[in-house]
Amino acid sequence: MSLASLWCRGLEGLQAPRVRVEVHLAAGLPSFALVGLPDTEVKEARERVRAAIVNSGFEFPQRRITVNLAPADLPKESGRFDLPIALGILAAAGQIPGQRLEQHEFAGELSLSGALQPIRGAFAMLLAADATEHTFVLPEDSAKEAALAGTGRVLGAVSLLEVCAYLRGETELRTHEPAPGGTDITYPDLADVKGQAQARRVLEIAAAGGHSLLLYGPPGSGKSMLASRLPGLLPPLDDAAARESAAVLSLTGRFDPAHFRRRPYRAPHASASLVALVGGGNPPRPGEISLATQGVLFLDEFPEFDRKVLESLRDPLERGEIHIARAARHATFPARFQLVAAMNPCPCGWQGHPNGRCRCTPDQIRRYRSKISGPILDRMDLIIEVPALPAATLAQAGRGETSAVVRQRVAAALARQRHRQGQVNARLGPEQADAHLRPAADALALLTQAAARLDLSARAWHRVLKVARSIADLADSPIIQKPHLAEALQYRRPFIEPA
Repeated sequence: MSLASLWCRGLEGLQAPRVRVEVHLAAGLPSFALVGLPDTEVKEARERVRAAIVNSGFEFPQRRITVNLAPADLPKESGRFDLPIALGILAAAGQIPGQRLEQHEFAGELSLSGALQPIRGAFAMLLAADATEHTFVLPEDSAKEAALAGTGRVLGAVSLLEVCAYLRGETELRTHEPAPGGTDITYPDLADVKGQAQARRVLEIAAAGGHSLLLYGPPGSGKSMLASRLPGLLPPLDDAAARESAAVLSLTGRFDPAHFRRRPYRAPHASASLVALVGGGNPPRPGEISLATQGVLFLDEFPEFDRKVLESLRDPLERGEIHIARAARHATFPARFQLVAAMNPCPCGWQGHPNGRCRCTPDQIRRYRSKISGPILDRMDLIIEVPALPAATLAQAGRGETSAVVRQRVAAALARQRHRQGQVNARLGPEQADAHLRPAADALALLTQAAARLDLSARAWHRVLKVARSIADLADSPIIQKPHLAEALQYRRPFIEPA
């Protein structure tokens, strides 16, 4: 047999299109050609495959070898094609039987010794392949990850030799079943935060409605500490949300099966580039906003981010996804993250602090705060000051409410939203907003008066209503009352002018 054919899968964003690997051995001077739009990583497979075959005890054919990766117009990247290429060569040379190849899909990177190395995107590959009846043969670590998708039979192997023995019928590979990941997930506890009663209340409202949040205050007041407690206030991810988050993390090789239902918490540095934050490259890769899907994206030192980087958040915050377009590649990644930003009130950071160290002029403060554009501020549902704590508060030995207690109230509010409208309040569209954000008459009169005084935009009008709806849900109120709306307006005071 001089021709062998088997299946693998590529990666195109979150999609995993099937790739047929065809291997042909012909007479002529020994050569090894790879065709089908392979990138540099795939072209380097020639040397890895040659060494792995020899070091596994097989004979590398001294013939003209042609490997075709079809379809030809789909770019192929990463080392996932090493294993199917090696198996195709051995089957074409008659060193292993080819009868069982068609019922399997193979993926795995080979070391020079023939050991199988984990690959990126194993979870995404299984998630996109839910309609296939094939059995997947993957490296052991990747098989543990892929099995969590629960969409196909997954076998794990540690080496090329073990896979060949399985295809010969000499042994069986380990079958991996979905494991109950995320059973003992722990997060930082809100009880660790002393004082800051208003900030804790706002954090609960943000969790109860999926709202974006801006915290500002002097250094050391607890802004980062509060932000890190937000994932612990959210209920566990359901199956669909957990799979979406895991699929994105899998594309970058950062998915840990032990953290399968854990809410992502991403905190990139202020020096992060536009591509690092929103995604990009060729081939397109997900950025921080996608890696934070179903979790929290925390941007500390908010004004220190490049202006273009911050402006790139505007569309994903509205749509919940990011579309990356390149000349030859397009990819769409989810971006359903909850934004929490933190900043100092002035360039030196001490404005309003009791120590009186701030010497910033009103003009300097205005320029510093104006680094955050109006459109970005308009998309922040909650803006709250986190003041410095007095020594007496820090000396207190008691602890406040734990995250578990607050999480129960948040879960009840989110359950009301799912029952009423099928999604969190922050994600309501214009049509749904008209149907579900109906305030009482006196509350509407208050909002109308405040909108004129604060010069609220149409977007800000709806965002105030969404926050008020979340406050009403926490209070188990079927309608938005005046106190709920008054509290929501309190968290949207003008910010550009110095306080």
